[in-house]
Amino acid sequence: MRLTASLCLSALLLSPALAAPLAVTPVPDAHLSAPRADLVPQPQRAEFPAGTLPLAGLGVKVVGNAPELGWAARDLRETWQTRLGASLPDGGRTPITIGTRADAALAAKARAAGLYTETPEGYALWVDETGAYVLGADALGAYHGAQTLRQLLTPQGLRFARIQDAPKLGQRVAMLYLDGNSGAINDRLIPLLAQLKYNAVLIMSDYVQWDVAKAGGWAHPGGATKAEAARVARLAREHGLEVIPLIETLGHVGWMFQGGKNLDLVQDPDSQNPFAYDTLNPQTYERVVFPVLREAVEVFQPKVIHIGHDEVRNRDRFPARANGKAAGFENLFVDDTVRLHDFLKAQNVGTMIWHDAAFSDSVIGSLPAKLPKDIQVAYWNYTADTNTGTLGRIKTLGFPVLGASWAEPGNAEGLARAAAQAGALGMIQTRWSGYFGNPSIWDGMAEQGVALVRAGASFWNPAGRAVANADALYRDLYAPNAYAQAAGSLVNLTPLVTRALTDNDEKGWIGKGPDTDLRNLGSGNVRVGDYRFDVRGAVMLRGNRAAAKELPERATVELGRKADALAFLHTTGWPAPTNREVVGRYEIRYADGTVLNQPLEYGRHIRAWTDTLPSSMIAAPGWTGKTRDGLDVNVPVLEWKNPKPGVAIQSVTLISEGKGANPTLIGLTLIGGGK
Repeated sequence: MRLTASLCLSALLLSPALAAPLAVTPVPDAHLSAPRADLVPQPQRAEFPAGTLPLAGLGVKVVGNAPELGWAARDLRETWQTRLGASLPDGGRTPITIGTRADAALAAKARAAGLYTETPEGYALWVDETGAYVLGADALGAYHGAQTLRQLLTPQGLRFARIQDAPKLGQRVAMLYLDGNSGAINDRLIPLLAQLKYNAVLIMSDYVQWDVAKAGGWAHPGGATKAEAARVARLAREHGLEVIPLIETLGHVGWMFQGGKNLDLVQDPDSQNPFAYDTLNPQTYERVVFPVLREAVEVFQPKVIHIGHDEVRNRDRFPARANGKAAGFENLFVDDTVRLHDFLKAQNVGTMIWHDAAFSDSVIGSLPAKLPKDIQVAYWNYTADTNTGTLGRIKTLGFPVLGASWAEPGNAEGLARAAAQAGALGMIQTRWSGYFGNPSIWDGMAEQGVALVRAGASFWNPAGRAVANADALYRDLYAPNAYAQAAGSLVNLTPLVTRALTDNDEKGWIGKGPDTDLRNLGSGNVRVGDYRFDVRGAVMLRGNRAAAKELPERATVELGRKADALAFLHTTGWPAPTNREVVGRYEIRYADGTVLNQPLEYGRHIRAWTDTLPSSMIAAPGWTGKTRDGLDVNVPVLEWKNPKPGVAIQSVTLISEGKGANPTLIGLTLIGGGK
């Protein structure tokens, strides 16, 4: 009877008609976007004397005519506009001087500062009370130096610095895709890669709408046009990135059988989903492969084309036809590779291949000896054991070699160190998001975008520190914000809390005890990423786990306030089995009676505190830390832009679907005061 009365009283207190707004604390920095303290990639040598060069009177002075110097000035102006909302003029009372050691006066100034460098792509950079100076060992080095200078910008001016820097690895390659979404995605990724000091892009180009494909009826409608391919290549070059097209050949050639075309050229006639082509049919080359490569050379104007040649026997029978079986796999592979190599060499274009088919244990003793030694070999290794000696072995066999890494934390860092030790040409950061999955780099497979940040840092400086909060940096580089702060109000959720963040008696948090809880998040007024929250505990709702079955299905936060946006610090007690599963929603009720709903899709808007894989950037990186027993944990932040800032928000109700992933609100902040 006592329990029933208590529940009825709670229901009355929380009903829209009777509930009072929760207490709030006004703050000047509810949201704060500010520059990072660290530089990425980490320079080889850097000092930061106390002081700042004021913004007033600054202007750009380019010394020299190399295009890279103009690109450097362009990027600095873009940073000024984006971060400060201000223009950066030419000249000015206080110079930002950008040049190379070809300019004797600037080179002498660098020597006097003790920062002179002649290492290819290297640069010297110093900022003091007289101005800011970037000296490149060459024009590309000056461009890289400007990318570092961008990171020294604050709302007050340029931080004083003394930096001498150069890359450890010569080729630093990131993988891009061409598809129908290339414009929206690559226009963001290419400047991002330049800031991370990559110097080349490997562009997946299988499904470009080549003229020969359109004429033959096998052009994919989702592929990029030739004009778009040329535009992306031009944009990449204007950001200091060499263009290396990747056109998969021998295997992974579903592109040439699009729409059921060219089936007479299939390697395995019994294949239901053709994967490889027939190397002994001259029409394979005359009708398809050579015309495509010819158009690729015309569009991309590359120094090298990557022709794939990986996983050749992973799906179809190879060889499958009688004449192919008579020749044997090794001869078929070598003949095809040499044929494509010679075709490209006649057009002054080099060849690159993946390592796995040609340098596997079963053939490494014989097959590589039959290949031209100027073929570049990309050794992909996506495991934790990156120092296997294979890079050195391929190099010993006489081939220029690069490492190729993947998104797993630690993989790019470890393989970059192995590549530097082996004397490799460089590194490639791969992306595998499906031929038409370009948008997933932001929403769906964002961890591969985060890996671009980690890899860029490691390729430049393999001995440097691993990037802290790489997901936050990726989000900031891909979609940069102005350096500014917004006032707002922190909501005190104490009356709604159902679980403590600590768990000393196995009755708090998720009931696993003090070693497995969120105590390290802190309490009270807490800065979490770019946001501030009043953390008092967790409004954990019902789920289908035993530890959450008795919790309430919903909780209503009474506000009665205007806001430009709402920031939710939230998580789930347990993970969902699949991404995009709707696990709950926020119901936003306005004073005028209208209601809006924000669904909570797992992996996009919310994820478990133990799920540290940032598959989507829709939710911002928030708090990261460890449990007492060392488990990596996190709590993201979802910022909801209010479409009706002029109308007071009466209440926000969090509703659970009662699934395994149960929504849990830890902090709520109102950003801005509405219109």
